[in-house]
Amino acid sequence: MPAHVLVLGGTTEARRLAADLATRPGVRVTTSLAGRVARPGALPGEVRTGGFGGPEGLADWLRAHRVDALVDATHPFAESITDHAARAARATGVPAVVLRRPGWRPGPGDRWYDVPSLAAAAEALPGLGRRVFLTTGRLGLAAFAHLADLSFLVRSVDPPEPPLPPDTAVVLARGPFTVTGETELLRAHRIDVLVTKDSGGEATAAKLTAARGLGLPVVVVRRPALPAGVTAVPDVAGALERLGFGPA
Repeated sequence: MPAHVLVLGGTTEARRLAADLATRPGVRVTTSLAGRVARPGALPGEVRTGGFGGPEGLADWLRAHRVDALVDATHPFAESITDHAARAARATGVPAVVLRRPGWRPGPGDRWYDVPSLAAAAEALPGLGRRVFLTTGRLGLAAFAHLADLSFLVRSVDPPEPPLPPDTAVVLARGPFTVTGETELLRAHRIDVLVTKDSGGEATAAKLTAARGLGLPVVVVRRPALPAGVTAVPDVAGALERLGFGPA
């Protein structure tokens, strides 16, 4: 059994995993946060904030802090850190687990448009609607900044930084959200197209149900592929099993 587990992430799954590990006798858990959210929620165990300095820096940290197992439970779109974690694990021989909640899938009545990137989402928008609910987070909004003929409602946990589209209203909120609340928001702002990343999970899935109920098109940015040779487990139970732990 690993005595020191480093968990990368600030996701719901990362928090659940840290909470479980913190209850196990003889196990030290450290959660690493990127620091992009100004006021993250409290976490059990030890917490560090900020980058490592690339895969080499992460490898050095694993050695210096005698980490026995590494769990990458970052956001499905945190492509760089996932690559760095895989490379650091190979360099040090530290066993690594990738924890990724399953992506969303369309259901009956959904009008989804899959795109590979934020730039592709911006390119698709003019043909789908003028009033856009943009829920891709506060990073990467520059991809939409040139769309001066569209009106945007942007939702994020912290205030977004420019450049932004000229006609942009900002809502600061943190999930989970309800279908009723999302439906009311879409109606109040007269939204006619939704843009989201395929983050998966339940906390922000209500907007998809609300969009279905209102017959709105949804532009879905698909998540990047995992590094070559890396596989993922879909839930905390799977991560614990990979680490060699049974149920709490």
